[in-house]
Amino acid sequence: MKTKFNIWHIPVSRIIILIILDMLAVVVASYGALYWRFDFSFDGQCMLYMEPATLLLPFDLFLTLIVFWLLKLYKSVWRYASTNELINITAACILCFFLQIILVAVLPIQMPRSYYPMYAFLLMIMVCATRFSYRIIRLFNSRRRTASKDPEKKNTMVIGAGAAGNAIIKEIESSTYVNLRVMCVIDDDPGCHKKLLRGVPIVGDRTCIQDAVDAYHIEEIIIAIPSASKSKIREILEICKETGCKLQLVPGIYQLINGDVSVSSLRQVQIEDLLGRDPIEVNVDEILGYVKNKVVMVTGGGGSIGSELCRQIAGHGAKQLIIVDIYENNAYDIQQEIKVKHPDLDLVVLIASVRNTARMQTIFKTYRPEIVYHAAAHKHVPLMEDSPIEAIKNNVFGTLKTASAAGKYGTKKFVLISTDKAVNPTNIMGASKRICEMIIQQLNQKYATEFVAVRFGNVLGSNGSVIPLFKKQIEQGGPVTVTHKDIIRYFMTIPEAVSLVLQAGAYAKGGEIFILDMGEPVRIYDLAENLIKLSGYTPGEDIEIKITGLRPGEKLYEELLMSEEGMKDTANHLIHIGRPIEVDEEEFQSGLDALAGVVADEGKKPEDVRAVVKRIVPTYAYNKS
Repeated sequence: MKTKFNIWHIPVSRIIILIILDMLAVVVASYGALYWRFDFSFDGQCMLYMEPATLLLPFDLFLTLIVFWLLKLYKSVWRYASTNELINITAACILCFFLQIILVAVLPIQMPRSYYPMYAFLLMIMVCATRFSYRIIRLFNSRRRTASKDPEKKNTMVIGAGAAGNAIIKEIESSTYVNLRVMCVIDDDPGCHKKLLRGVPIVGDRTCIQDAVDAYHIEEIIIAIPSASKSKIREILEICKETGCKLQLVPGIYQLINGDVSVSSLRQVQIEDLLGRDPIEVNVDEILGYVKNKVVMVTGGGGSIGSELCRQIAGHGAKQLIIVDIYENNAYDIQQEIKVKHPDLDLVVLIASVRNTARMQTIFKTYRPEIVYHAAAHKHVPLMEDSPIEAIKNNVFGTLKTASAAGKYGTKKFVLISTDKAVNPTNIMGASKRICEMIIQQLNQKYATEFVAVRFGNVLGSNGSVIPLFKKQIEQGGPVTVTHKDIIRYFMTIPEAVSLVLQAGAYAKGGEIFILDMGEPVRIYDLAENLIKLSGYTPGEDIEIKITGLRPGEKLYEELLMSEEGMKDTANHLIHIGRPIEVDEEEFQSGLDALAGVVADEGKKPEDVRAVVKRIVPTYAYNKS
């Protein structure tokens, strides 16, 4: 049941004090207006009006109390008094001014005409004084606290002298719980340099950041420019991360619009902020056009990519969403999240292995999904090098069984989530994914289903990726481990990758391998350095970066295309199509049969699996020793 606001939620003692002060203000204004009118003297003619003023006083007291009550002057929290309260006080005093004129006209008394505006003016001044004095005292005390040398408070710099910066400084000043002291402000607008923002000096533009950090002994920097582009934020972060200060960001412009800018809304600077590009945008209408009102299945729906696929599909109006995963905890987590956000969605969560032929056939026969996103896979390169048979069972034959069931039961689109490691693979995980691509291209010729693959690189923040590992290592005090100083990778955020996967599905005609443009590759060593700096440490001094050597199957760089594949553009310049490579169907099927025999034979060794994989994927390069 919704509870209405009750004025008595405000302490009664405070309301009584305000009423007493207001009554005193009425008394002082009543006689003070006469004193003012007659040249600050109670002699002569002034005394003639003292008796009418005294007769009028009880009516003024009663009406003023009623007016102030109706205009909610006893409901406001005066420690945060602002222009709204000032407007209410002015309106109340003007109303009292007119009521007093009416009273004098009704009662058998007379007052000087100039008495009324003088009375209203004095009343407004005294009421404002009682109300705003509390805030002025608090402001004075907060400034004194800010200026104090309290060793527990951190000297803080705010970058951005706009509305967000003003809101942050205001909260830091007024709050007794925020352990910060704003010493200076940085802004690129030269027009505001050498001025003050809420009493804090604006010392210069971004080129002054390091000097200001040294001069004011800054320990923490708050970047309060929610409207700035990613590239501008990156330029500022590149300077800030060299200062050794803790960095925090106001998240986004929508929070400024909603009035949500506060110290509690700040977030730590993430490594994604240093990628320095604006978020990838997709055509939502295209995605809606083929996902809305469809029965959609996501295998591996509890994983990093799979769960984000489920989130975005649920938000694009799917008729029914079927989540398939072998790991019950992951499946449970995404199930509960989607239930809360999309309570009306027809959601089905199934625990199943894509390696189980009968189970997959039953699922497809029962639910008849129209669109399938196949994200179930073993993806960790070093682990799969040690367990290649499991990689083949799950990735290759899991894909074959799922895709075959999709074709048999009339699925319209089947989208395989692939990887750039499938290109000229040097590890069993990449090679297994290349076989998966070949499987869906073969099945595309056999069934009416449109089978496609989407190939992209590393995803920031996904389970087992390098960023969570680095963060954990930094929390433990280091060292941060990098396999090679020159190793580079393509990176994209999880929501970006999934958005492009969804749009690529809209372009699917069958048989394509879509390649996502991941931007410029990033050196992993630079990522490690930047993440250490963003955490407030100095690489090599506070946290060591240790070079461990390339792991089995690991490349210095990844490729998105094989030499035989051409590249064709789509309507989205970030999504390209690789030209399918012709594969001999009989030879490929023979290779799959041989591979199935090897993984089914418990006596076979990993080298036997790799030899058959090499036969199917000629570009697979592995160390035979």
